[in-house]
Amino acid sequence: MDHYAGIDVSLATSAVCILDAAGRVVREAKVGSEPEELAAFLTGCGHRLIRIGLEAGPLSQWLHAGLVRAGLPAILVETRHVKAALSAMRVKTDRNDARGIAQLIRLGWFRPVHVKAVPAQEARLLTARKQIQTKLLDLEGTIRGLLRGFGLKVGPVGTAGFERRIRELVAGQSTLERVMEPMLRARQALRAEYANLHRDLLRVVRTDDVCRRLMTVPGVGAVVAITFTSGVDDPARFRCSKDVGAHFGLTPRKYQSGETDRTGRICKAGDAMVRCMLFEAANAMLTRVARFSSLKAWAMRIASRRGMAKAKVALARKLAVVLHAMWVDGTEFRWGREQATAAA
Repeated sequence: MDHYAGIDVSLATSAVCILDAAGRVVREAKVGSEPEELAAFLTGCGHRLIRIGLEAGPLSQWLHAGLVRAGLPAILVETRHVKAALSAMRVKTDRNDARGIAQLIRLGWFRPVHVKAVPAQEARLLTARKQIQTKLLDLEGTIRGLLRGFGLKVGPVGTAGFERRIRELVAGQSTLERVMEPMLRARQALRAEYANLHRDLLRVVRTDDVCRRLMTVPGVGAVVAITFTSGVDDPARFRCSKDVGAHFGLTPRKYQSGETDRTGRICKAGDAMVRCMLFEAANAMLTRVARFSSLKAWAMRIASRRGMAKAKVALARKLAVVLHAMWVDGTEFRWGREQATAAA
């Protein structure tokens, strides 16, 4: 008889539930959250497992890889589907969550999540630079806020002159000097580590042919290119380039029921970092790139009708389509109709 398993992953132990084809619970247990322990339990249960479901998450991806290596039919399940299905439960426990996941797997009411290859995961670790950059900006904002309370205004100042400006403001005030010194040292350390990670990122992009090809698009730099490629991972998993914009949440929300039919803002589903980078590239193309391109002209026509904000979102969605098509076709960016005609 066919059986199905659901695993509710936790840091130390995971709840496992095995169901038969009729939905009856056959076995439940708590197993250590290690691929070897889970694989040993599932292979030794004595049942023919058709599917094994895990809710997508940071630890789940590692466990999924271990179960697949052990020859087990493991599947990562979309988090939103699991949350919606389990929200009907009055009592939330790890045991009940494992039962709910097992039922989803048995009934087929789930969407499998694409598991990224190891190179894409390693490249994504380089985007930790964004976290350090965020902490750096937070620290600078805190310094500005503390000094503002004493009537000391930092004002507009560049990155290189920030520390000098702070020292000028607090000079002669012993209390502020004692407070600012450790904060400036922390800022200096964050800047150094951020620069190291950024150099590592540029080193990866320099040897990646796909990233270098995508960087021929105006507004797309090294950070945008590697964020996009690591987010997509495998371009073949999209049947059509138009699906990429929707995958990263750049399509409008839609609510329709009876006489109600509303179209809202973008749904913001999928990878937020890729979506943010695509918007940054669109903003750069519209505000910084002076050279004409048919893509920019298209976005400017939208801006004249709907405003610049909506034009940037529309251009970000179009960039996702263009970047994916360039990746699949192996072509570089074409600036306008004349160049496209010459290339043909």
